[in-house]
Amino acid sequence: APPRPAHGCGSGALLGRFGVVLQALLALCAFSTLMLKRFKEPEEERRPWRIWFYDTSKQATGALFIHFANVFLSDLTEEDPCSLYLINFILDATLGVLLIWLGVKVVSWFVQRKKYTYLVFGEYGDPPQAAAWIGQCILYLLIMVFEKTVISLVLLIPGWTKLQQILLGFIPSPQLELVLVMFVVPFIVNAITFWVVDSLIMRKYKQKDTLDINGSIETSQARRNGESQMLLSPDMDFDQSESDQDTSGLQGTNEQMTQSSSQVVT
Repeated sequence: APPRPAHGCGSGALLGRFGVVLQALLALCAFSTLMLKRFKEPEEERRPWRIWFYDTSKQATGALFIHFANVFLSDLTEEDPCSLYLINFILDATLGVLLIWLGVKVVSWFVQRKKYTYLVFGEYGDPPQAAAWIGQCILYLLIMVFEKTVISLVLLIPGWTKLQQILLGFIPSPQLELVLVMFVVPFIVNAITFWVVDSLIMRKYKQKDTLDINGSIETSQARRNGESQMLLSPDMDFDQSESDQDTSGLQGTNEQMTQSSSQVVT
């Protein structure tokens, strides 16, 4: 076994038995926040379990990719891998979220411009199609690859080594450092990140409902106007027909009176 340093966790500690247990516990607790988010949604906007699974599984795929990429990058150093993992994680939770937001906006604009309906995040068809979910997972995974590539380039900037040396150097126990790096800090940050990203890639029910409501209001108003015009038009025709009949009747009466008077004079 490689010698354990005086401070920090040793090489391979992230993939050791204790590290794997912490990672599994982290995944369970972090994704429970997405389930809590579903129950916090209003009942009229709450997603069915199948739609919720389609939405959250995209995040699960991206989170697993980022996690194993961070573990791989952290084991490349001969320094403390826990501190390097924490630096990667903090960058993913700050600059990375901004890059994910930008990627989702660009991809959404592109697929809407090309009218790829099933590739719009959160739209799976009616009934939901697994092909749409697979396509959206691939798009989201490409966004995560872009995000991780940019973060890796940022880590090449000089100065991160000094931060790595002082970040967790005050913790004497490697086990405690592993718990902080692999569970405590990631759980808090992932809970916030998952909540924000899920709101970003889910179907915008409020906006859709508002459009439907506005559309129904306009339709109902147009319907009322049409009905009022239809109701008014027969009355106008009826009034016109009655006035025509009255006019023709008066003309006939006048003609009869004229003829009778001419006969009397004769």
